[in-house]
Amino acid sequence: MSSFWSFGISGYVLTLGILLFSVMCYFTLIQVRRSRWEPRLIVVETLRLLVAALLIFTLFRPERVNQEKVEERPLVAVLNDQSGSMLTRDILLENGATQSRQDWLNIQKEAGVWSPLSDQYALLVEDFSTVPVDPDKAALAGTDINAALEALEKAHDNLRAVLLLTDGDWNQGASPVGAATRLRTRDIPVFAVTVGRNRYLPDVELVSVSAPAYGLLDEQISIPFTVQSRMPHDLRVAIHLAGPDGIEDRKILSVPAMAQVQDSLLLQPQYEGDYNYFILVEPVAGEVVKTNNRADFQMNLRREILKVLVIESAPRWEFRYLHNALQRDPGVVVKCLLLHPELGVGGGRNYLKKFPKDKDELSEYDVVFLGDVGIREGQLTTEQCNLLMGLVEQQGSGLVFLPGIRGMQSTLIDHPIVQLNPVLMDQDLPEGHGFVNPSRLVLTSRGRDHLLTLLASSGRENQSVWKNLPGFYWHAPVIRARAGSTVLAVHGSARTEQGRVPLLATRNCGNGKSLFLGTDGAWRWRRGVEDTYHYRFWGQVVRWMSHQRHLAHSEGIRLFFTPETPQRGDEVFLHTTVFDRSGYPVETGSVRALITGPSNASETLDLVPEPGGWGVFKGSFTPRRGGNYQVKMMCESADREVDVSLFVARPALEVVGRPARRQVLKEIAEITRGRVANVEELTDIVESIRILPERQPVQTRFRLWSHPLWAGLIVLLLALYWSSRKWLGLI
Repeated sequence: MSSFWSFGISGYVLTLGILLFSVMCYFTLIQVRRSRWEPRLIVVETLRLLVAALLIFTLFRPERVNQEKVEERPLVAVLNDQSGSMLTRDILLENGATQSRQDWLNIQKEAGVWSPLSDQYALLVEDFSTVPVDPDKAALAGTDINAALEALEKAHDNLRAVLLLTDGDWNQGASPVGAATRLRTRDIPVFAVTVGRNRYLPDVELVSVSAPAYGLLDEQISIPFTVQSRMPHDLRVAIHLAGPDGIEDRKILSVPAMAQVQDSLLLQPQYEGDYNYFILVEPVAGEVVKTNNRADFQMNLRREILKVLVIESAPRWEFRYLHNALQRDPGVVVKCLLLHPELGVGGGRNYLKKFPKDKDELSEYDVVFLGDVGIREGQLTTEQCNLLMGLVEQQGSGLVFLPGIRGMQSTLIDHPIVQLNPVLMDQDLPEGHGFVNPSRLVLTSRGRDHLLTLLASSGRENQSVWKNLPGFYWHAPVIRARAGSTVLAVHGSARTEQGRVPLLATRNCGNGKSLFLGTDGAWRWRRGVEDTYHYRFWGQVVRWMSHQRHLAHSEGIRLFFTPETPQRGDEVFLHTTVFDRSGYPVETGSVRALITGPSNASETLDLVPEPGGWGVFKGSFTPRRGGNYQVKMMCESADREVDVSLFVARPALEVVGRPARRQVLKEIAEITRGRVANVEELTDIVESIRILPERQPVQTRFRLWSHPLWAGLIVLLLALYWSSRKWLGLI
């Protein structure tokens, strides 16, 4: 160990210091002469000269430097990524074959490529981001480069360099830039080897499947899916839906090169129960990754009878054929309330004499069709519209707006129920627009594959069907769609200042949904094909709008949850409606949910009542594991309970087939003054580490000029100087 003094001094400061000290010596000499060499004054003036000298010395920034040569061998750490993404097979060998990133890395470990460093350095070889055996823990596992570098930096004082072998797929923990910055301050470079290619492999991936949690028997259930192609050419892929009875549906899909395509498969269940299904994209020639071609899901199949209320004024053709379509649907029970403006309330089979009297009666209905009626004498009242709003927003029912040529719905403008309408209408033209020649509906991009507008088995056939449907001769005075609405179809030619006139649109309203159809010509779709499209469309409307209400229900209690197909870590919102034994909504009392996870661990959740008097209670929980959950909802005061099975998907953070992220490793190397390279340059990287210059001796500096004791000494001498002058009577 050696020591020496260091000064941070410039020529200007040195000259200034000498000049100041010379001036101080001159004035001190004059003062002493005037006092005729008085001894006491000589001591005081010498003390002042000492203080001045110390201050000038401080300007020279004196530091005591101690150098200590490190006798311990410097350490080089080799970090090997063992995460799930390292299973990607994109390492090209000399013979043209490929191997996985992990296999390549294991071969380098066995060959000891970095062993030449052992002559000069101590070697530490460690794995990071290993995949746990437990499936749930494996799904949560990711690549945390920052944690691996940070642990090395904290644990080893003699660390000289880091050799990092990874694909750079950082998806967990803090940004590795933080650890790289700390390594830079200690002059520890990171040499990163990018294991894997920087572009996607030739692949066809089943990106997502949006399957409902339940389905109704004898109904066609649409299962939307998304396919991503990363092939350099257009191709046709076969995709099928399979379950316990084998293949349920199959189609050939045309997918452009490097494009994403959305479509759907149809399932028509025949048996009740919980069943497992999967959608599979059959492998194509040249596809490298085949593990992402399949998606599994679970569905509960059962019979349900949906209850529908149709409210209309004059019995126009749209009402008559809608009534017939719903009445002949075996899964629907329809009731009609005909409020004829001249003849009063209509009567007959399935007709009501009056509007449901209270929440209990109205809450039975899953969907309400609101025809050419409004708030006026002999039709609806303000209180009845309030009930309809509560039914939709609180109970999760659906409300369908079907305006007519009489323009009665314009009278709803002053009631909040108008906010449930997906579109904004012109109140100055309540009768709408009539034409001599027929017009047609044109599907939007959202409507081409939507369940409501799916009248054929594929998107292309569906558009053809809609183009050939008979036209309409009247449409409602629509100005534009409200913010947050989804427009499914527009007028074929009519426009406003906001664009094409939306005539078929939907909207989420609290817990329920609303739908708007701005023509009264759907009944014409029967021409030449009878009920093929007309019945199918209205059947899909009823089932789509009532879907949430039938996720789980029992006598006097109903439960639905969102999202319907949650993933691990998503917040699941529970909505429960409870009625007592007398049929009235439960407004007070305790509603609890017993939630049992896949490991049989249980938790109890107390739900909170919602204002409005509809007996709605809400709560939420977050599943931390994937698998089947059992949710049992209980209300002891009303003696009600209902059970539902909830499947939580567990998507993995690590995905096989993604390209290596070289940019991440390049940033780490640049910050630490290291280097980034490909797998072919591994030996060059090892050589770069071997020829690193020997680390300089460790220096510790004692900064005298900024030390508080040094400042205290100067202040003490100044105080002694001024006290001495006062004692001598010089002040």
